[in-house]
Amino acid sequence: MSAYTSRIATTTRGRRVGPRIAASLLYPLGLPMLLLVSWGLVSTRGTSRFFPGPLTIADAFLQTWVGPAFVEDVLPSLARLGLGVAASIVLGIAAGTVIGLVVWLRELLEPLLEFLRAIPPPVLIPVVMLLLGITDTMKVVVIVSGAVWPILLNTIEGVRATDSVMKETAESFQVSWWERLWFLVLPAASPRIMAGVRQALSVALILMVISEMFASSSGLGYRIAYFQRNYLIAEMWSGILLLGLVGVFLAVAFGLVERRVLRWYHGIREVNRA
Repeated sequence: MSAYTSRIATTTRGRRVGPRIAASLLYPLGLPMLLLVSWGLVSTRGTSRFFPGPLTIADAFLQTWVGPAFVEDVLPSLARLGLGVAASIVLGIAAGTVIGLVVWLRELLEPLLEFLRAIPPPVLIPVVMLLLGITDTMKVVVIVSGAVWPILLNTIEGVRATDSVMKETAESFQVSWWERLWFLVLPAASPRIMAGVRQALSVALILMVISEMFASSSGLGYRIAYFQRNYLIAEMWSGILLLGLVGVFLAVAFGLVERRVLRWYHGIREVNRA
């Protein structure tokens, strides 16, 4: 009887897997597919050459980016993006932890941080170009100048919000400063830090493109601007499509890392919901 029951349960579970997978694919892909179909129908009836159809853009995508342009333009852009994000994470977490822990330093720097954060990073590009020249270092510095702020400010707030009872308990048990930092302060601040990193990724992608549009001879941003200036509309849209795909890849990769890093945090939330 138990074997029969288990077989029925296994069969029922197997039948439920299919609809569950279909539903998980339908939600993220349904709206984009609907938009693509609508775009294709509108483009076939329209006469504007500035809005080519999806098939035209897909063909331009293959012709433009699958080949030497991927190595010459896309990979260097992604390398600068990766360096800028990595530097922003290191600087933001290190400086934010120190500022969040030292009360007098936080009060001293708060007006200056608010002033610097209010300056749009693209405005600094001419200044950085004069100081560093038109180099890869300049482009990485431009990315860091904007991407570091969400991480820095979220780290400061996360460190400040560390539970005071837990800090006093750690002090009463004479836990060392390094252990308190590594096992209490940073884990408590990690949800806010990861939220700052998520925001920084989108800012870094935007600044990567903008930095390559200024007096550059390579890169994804340069290519898109080149296509726009020469009225290569389909190729321009293919570059925008590639940027969107890069953004989706970054979001998916960050989601995987976030679930691993904040495994304990999501577990607590699930228990609280139950």
